[in-house]
Amino acid sequence: MTIYFIGIGGIGVSALAQYYLKKGDQVFGSDLSGSEITEMLEKQGAKIFIGQEAKNIVENIDLVIYSPAVQEDNPEFAQAKKLGIKCLSYPQALGNLTKEHFTIAVSGTHGKSSTTSMLALLLIKAGLDPTVIVGTKLKEFGNSNFRAGKSKYLLIEACEHEESFLNYSPDIIVANNIEADHLDYYKNLENIIKAFEKFVNKLPEDGVLIVNGDDNNILRILNTKHKIKKFSIEQEEARRLKEILQVKGEYNVYNALAALAVARTLKIPDEISFLALSEYTGCWRRCDITKINSPKPFILISDYAHHPTEVKACISGVREKFPENKIWVVFQPHQHQRTFYLFDDFVKAFDEADEIVLTEIYDVAGRGDEGIAQKVNGEKLAKAVGKRGNKVHFIQDFQKIPEFLKEKIDINDIVVIMGAGSIYNIVSDF
Repeated sequence: MTIYFIGIGGIGVSALAQYYLKKGDQVFGSDLSGSEITEMLEKQGAKIFIGQEAKNIVENIDLVIYSPAVQEDNPEFAQAKKLGIKCLSYPQALGNLTKEHFTIAVSGTHGKSSTTSMLALLLIKAGLDPTVIVGTKLKEFGNSNFRAGKSKYLLIEACEHEESFLNYSPDIIVANNIEADHLDYYKNLENIIKAFEKFVNKLPEDGVLIVNGDDNNILRILNTKHKIKKFSIEQEEARRLKEILQVKGEYNVYNALAALAVARTLKIPDEISFLALSEYTGCWRRCDITKINSPKPFILISDYAHHPTEVKACISGVREKFPENKIWVVFQPHQHQRTFYLFDDFVKAFDEADEIVLTEIYDVAGRGDEGIAQKVNGEKLAKAVGKRGNKVHFIQDFQKIPEFLKEKIDINDIVVIMGAGSIYNIVSDF
């Protein structure tokens, strides 16, 4: 089969492309710019086009899979429709795979990637040989976001964005937490909770729902006939996990508790689970630590956090690990809508940092709102954060941040570069 991926460099779409490459299918795809991910796919045999043009779509293509960010006026998408080629969104295509496997779906506003990563390594350690599609890169997967397994098990992240997880047919659902996010689509928290209720109801009669019993919003989705297992920070194993985990922060204890609950559901012995979790060292852009030796020795941390709860939790985890060091936080807000709707929460999220560097808001193509964009910007956020007594620097062009930091930071400072947009590109400048 010949498959064309529009937006093949995306963290989810690229994993699916690797799945089909492993199957022996012909894989083509495009993205607006090249990246480490597109280079990796080319090495695996995919043909990549940089730039999206109608001429890239030809009649012998059997299936087009497109990123949810792709709009109907995208020239490749429009050409595929014109030629009558079958088109599936990434969630639809992944949904088809979930019907062919015993699927474990990890959901929640926060912690999906870390929980999926922990659980993946645990299942591998237990010999269950899962296929894994995860929204981050793991060094254990050869710095990839995909692993091809030979068993019936498929482990995936189930993202709530625009109800995409309703395309999936899970056998086990992990629900870590529910908070307000993606409010440009959902409008309010009540609609998000309703979407999670619909997702839970997609479980078969013998399906299992594993939930964070400490999350009040999660407790509202438990009106279900399915078997429910709760995990809590008050459980005895939480104390043990905090002692053995190499990744710090209470949120990582919750992620590990979720992975452990799945393992017990699958009858995996605790000794295997605790060993696997103790060996987990983290994943790409989830409190990813690098020691920089020149010109001044300091510690650089890269993190994907882009919701105020994630920002606060990341800084708290860094403070726990480095209680005596000065912590610089560099943050690029992600999307005007998220910044606008959660503005007050963002303002409070940075209090544990010593100095904060904010830059302009990053917007995702196709998801902008001109009206909201005029109401909020990075400088307004910086001023509001500063009014809390925090030491804040606003640098509109994020590419100038490395030069600024190299002048300001001292020996053994901690620099946390945080955000889901283009901000991670400056990591290489150090």
